Amino acid sequence: MENEFDRIIRNILRDIQVEMTDEFDRNFERQAFFSQAWQRRKSPTRPGGLILVDSGGLRRSVYSVIKDSGIVFRTDHPAAAIHNEGGEIKVTARMKRFFWHKYYETTGSFGRRKDGTRRRDKRNIQLTTEAEFWKFMALMKVGKTIKIPKRQFLGNSPEVEQTVRQIIEENLNEYINNIDFNIK
Repeated sequence: MENEFDRIIRNILRDIQVEMTDEFDRNFERQAFFSQAWQRRKSPTRPGGLILVDSGGLRRSVYSVIKDSGIVFRTDHPAAAIHNEGGEIKVTARMKRFFWHKYYETTGSFGRRKDGTRRRDKRNIQLTTEAEFWKFMALMKVGKTIKIPKRQFLGNSPEVEQTVRQIIEENLNEYINNIDFNIK
């Protein structure tokens, strides 16, 4: 009986692991933590792109480990905690160098006419907005704080609890329906 109980628990944990891994991944597509929408980006970089998905590294970094009687979802991505919980970061000299690099990279990709002047097309207008953003960021003083809004993608919620409860009920009902009640 104890071996049967362990098998049921293992099945429940595996089902929860698979289902919740899919749900946490879908948060990046929904751009929300289940039904709680993420705050939109203020920067003009990557217009129309998904929030928190640039290279996909953060999204791919989410994994889970089955412990004795539970599952732990984790990520080793360095920016995961600040995005999941929100917070503030201080501008450093290194960050300013990065911002200047992005500014020069952006301004160097303007489309130009034969006489060297910028073309007035949609792409250049977008690049101008992006270049202005990077310049604004580069001109920030070292030590100034940047507020990162909470964009939770992992954690507990009513939707998680409901899904877990449903998986447990399905597994237990399946077990009960397969019990052989031949009493002699």
